[in-house]
This record gives sequence, C-alpha cells and structure tokens, in this order.
Amino acid sequence: MRRAVRTTLAAALAALTVAVGVGAPAQAESGPRPTAAEKVVAAMQPGWNLGNTLDAVGADETAWGNPRVTQDLFDAIEDEGFRSVRIPVTIGQHEGPAPDHTIDPATLDRVEEVVGWALDEDLTVLLDVHHDSWMWVNQMPTRHDEVLAQFRATWQQLADRFRDHPRTVLFESINEPQFAGVDDAQSYALLDELNVAFHEVVRATGGRNAERVLVLPTLHTDSGQARLDSLVATFDALDDPNLAATFHYYGYWPFSVNVAGGDRYDATAQQDTVGAFTRVSDTLRARGVPVILGEYGLLGFDRHTGTIEQGEKLKFFEHLGHLARTTGVTTMWWDNGQHLDRTSFQWRDPELFAQIESSWKRRSGTASTDQMFVRPGAVVDQQVTLQPNGTTVTGLYAGSKKLRAGRDYTLAGDTLTLPAALLGRLTGDGAYGPQAELTVRFSKGVPWRIDVVGADTPVLEAATGTTDAFSIPTDFRGDRLATMEARYADGTNAGPHGWTSFKEFDVTFAPDEVAGVILLRPAFFAEVADGAPVTLTFHFWSGDRATYTVLRDGTTVTGTTVTGTAG
Repeated sequence: MRRAVRTTLAAALAALTVAVGVGAPAQAESGPRPTAAEKVVAAMQPGWNLGNTLDAVGADETAWGNPRVTQDLFDAIEDEGFRSVRIPVTIGQHEGPAPDHTIDPATLDRVEEVVGWALDEDLTVLLDVHHDSWMWVNQMPTRHDEVLAQFRATWQQLADRFRDHPRTVLFESINEPQFAGVDDAQSYALLDELNVAFHEVVRATGGRNAERVLVLPTLHTDSGQARLDSLVATFDALDDPNLAATFHYYGYWPFSVNVAGGDRYDATAQQDTVGAFTRVSDTLRARGVPVILGEYGLLGFDRHTGTIEQGEKLKFFEHLGHLARTTGVTTMWWDNGQHLDRTSFQWRDPELFAQIESSWKRRSGTASTDQMFVRPGAVVDQQVTLQPNGTTVTGLYAGSKKLRAGRDYTLAGDTLTLPAALLGRLTGDGAYGPQAELTVRFSKGVPWRIDVVGADTPVLEAATGTTDAFSIPTDFRGDRLATMEARYADGTNAGPHGWTSFKEFDVTFAPDEVAGVILLRPAFFAEVADGAPVTLTFHFWSGDRATYTVLRDGTTVTGTTVTGTAG
C-alpha cells in the first residue's frame, strides 16, 4: 500500500502499533528502556530479503533468474505485513581499478532508486554489501592493504550517496565475512579491522550517517559462542550506541538439507535452534545490543522447498518465529525468488507463509506428523501426538465438517486417536494417494493439516542406465519417499558423505511420483566404487521400506530389486 494513498487513520494506527510493540520483537516488561537503535531495529520486524537480484553476479540484476525490481514488488511486500527489506548488493563487480575503485554511476543510481521505492512503501531498508565477501574480501590475508583500501572506497561511495537518506536506511558492513587460508583467531582480527574501518568511514561522512544504525556481522554471520564473543569485543571498543549485530540461521545442517537421517525436525534439530537463540540472547540482547537475524530459512530451499517434508518445515518455522519473538530478535526471511513469485506477487507456498506470518505474533499448535497413511484392506486405528505449544484444541475437521469428539475421534491429553471406522470412511474405495484432509484447530495460531493418504508398500523394478542418467521405475502406490541409505556389501557407507549411510535428498537421489521413478543423481555415482554392489534402502514416510541393489561398471549402471517391506 503506497504512502500516497494511506489515510491519516491508517498512519496513526501504524504508529500506535510500533509504539506498543505489536508484531515487534518482545521487550522485557521491566529493566532499561530500549535505546534509539533498539527502537529502530524493533520497528523493522518482520523483514524480507530481496535475494538474488542486486546481489546477482553477472551482467545485471536479472542474471540469476529474477525480474527487474519494480516499486510494485515493495508494494506487495508491505501489503503482506513486512516492515523492512534487506537489499543485498554485490558492488565489486561494478567498480573500477585502484586506487579509486569508482562504482559505476548507473549502478549507484539503480541501487538508490530501488532503496527509494522501498522507503516510499514505508519499509525500513538494510543495505548490505553481499557476495563481495567471497569474491575479493576473503583475499585480505594475502592482499591486506589492497582489500582494505577497496573496502574503504566502497563504503565511502555508498555512505556519500546515502548520507542524507532517512534513519530508516541502515548499513550492513559485509555479508557472511570469511577469510581464505587463515584460522579463526586471525579471521576474528581481520573482521574486527573491517568492521572498525566501516564504522570510521561511514561516521566520517557526517549528515545522518553520524547517527545512522550500522549493522556488524559475526564471522561467517554465525551464532557460535566464539563468534559472538569476538563481535562483542568490537562493540565494546567502538562504544557507539547506534550499532546493531546480525547473524544468520539456516537450521541444524542435517535437517536443513535432509542428509544423515535428518528428515525430521526432531529433538536434536530443535535444540540446535534453541541453542542459537539462547547464545544470541545471553551474549548480545542481554547487553542491550539490538540483533537482526539477517537471513533465515533452510539450505535445501536453494534447490527447491520440497527437499524438506512440508509438516517438518512448518514446525521449524513455527519454532524459530517463537524463539525470535521471545528473545527480541528482528527476523529477515531469505527469499531468492523461491517464495514470492515476483511477477504475480503470490506466495508459492501459502501454507508456509501463513505459518511464518502467524509466528510474528503468536504460537501455533503443531503435531508429530501431517501425514497419515492408510493401507487398503487393512485399516487400523492410528494416533497422532499433538504439540499445542501453549494453545488448546478447539476441534477436528474433515474438510469443512466438524467431527465429534468421542464418536469420530478421541483426544486423551495430547494423543489424538483416529479410529479405523473414520479412516475407512475417509479413504472410501481404497484408492492410492491423498483421500481426505483433516484439520486440527487450536485456540490461536494457524490450524494443523493432516493428509489422509491411501498407500501400500512401493514396488521397484530392475533397470539399466548410466552414471549420468539412471532411474528406478517405481510404483509409489500412494507412499512418499523420506530418505535413502547406501551401503556396500561389507556394511560400509557408499556414496557422498561417507560418514553416514543416509544420503542427501535431491543431491544424490530424488523421487518423481508423476514420472513413476526414483532418480539417482550423477553426484551419487561420482563417489561409488566401480564393480562394488551397493545396497540401497529407501525409507518411506508410511514406515515401509524397499531394498534395491545397484552395480556400477564404468559408466554403466545396473539396478536389481531386492525386497519391499511393510513398516
């Protein structure tokens, strides 16, 4: 909604919302009053990233597949409830040679235009120097003076250009800083030097830059304790009240990419999330340092969001949102074009966005699963463990029809039991695939959907192919593939990530239910021994498994069915 069409009442309500903290990171009910910088950062909640656009490496902002930015995009983002946008920009590719490192005027003009459009939509802007971190800044250990000079020149020009822009433009020194060929201790010293130089250059330009909120990252923008402690030392030395810290979080790595059996947001993955926010809260927020979660998501999303099962990803985002809100961390969702369609301005996964949007203000109830598999001809009672997260259950629905407790289902504590009689009615003639949708509604937050799926043990067939193109003919029979193990005959692990038998989803294997195949990627065979049979165990979400053997002979691959077993 553009500023020009806002009513006085709407503006007043927005100001009141910020004043009382609705939707903003939680503040302690007692204790020190928030600083000016804390207020600026709190008012940014929630935020969104304009990823893979002005930061794209190549000819222009469309080089990585996204359309040119228009003001309509920021209009849509503001309408969806976001209050801020992080604008990553890769600058070095548009700079001239030393000593001036002059930024192409057209690039500066375009960045300023895009920033201006965001401001016109009442969005706070976090301007970030992005892929420069690995393109040239990481060479600082061996090209110290040259890199430092270019870094200072880069920020000198950006600071001069945005000197008189409002306080709702923040600067972030460098994205995910890293340094090649040196240990952590040396890296901490180099990052401190960069952050101090950034602070010095920007502040010296005067104007609104004298008090603009400047955002400093940890090494790798990581939340490890040593990373945080090093950044605190920089904050202490600078002694500037108008600073904020930033970190990124993409979840517990095995869960984030679905490898090593990390297909569920289990207790280990949950504790990793808790640990990150606890460290940030205890180390930074407790000292009054405002904190921005500059990027968050799941790493598997860089391929496609189906790398992580839908219900498991929803639980992750619900939990992360709760932890951010209760620790007072402003969140900026990473979107490189995989979430918001930048042409239609529609969410590609509305259910995911609904969960994230709800987490800005409240908790939502979840459950142990969002899938219930019913075997035709063998329908039995099934149970789901609800996770109310402080809410209460208000009803169970089949489509729009409210089911009756005690007759259609039972709820004992958090255990929801769905009797065979109900499941039999829902699955009807026993066809494979989704047959019905149950919805658990809670006293607040978004409902929890459970797919009722007709399924039987999948059947795999023998096949031949090559290391570049091999697929296993698969009759999924309604089931869904969760993960795959790979072992040699002696029990040792086969394929990439040899420390685990569970291979990485989509990188090494991928189901294609429409085509009726399971693909084995070239990346899998690249690390499989020639002439050594490999036993693959496919784990399906129903609990069923199927065993299959592949043999590589040069570039030729032969596949043979072993067994399919019910869970």
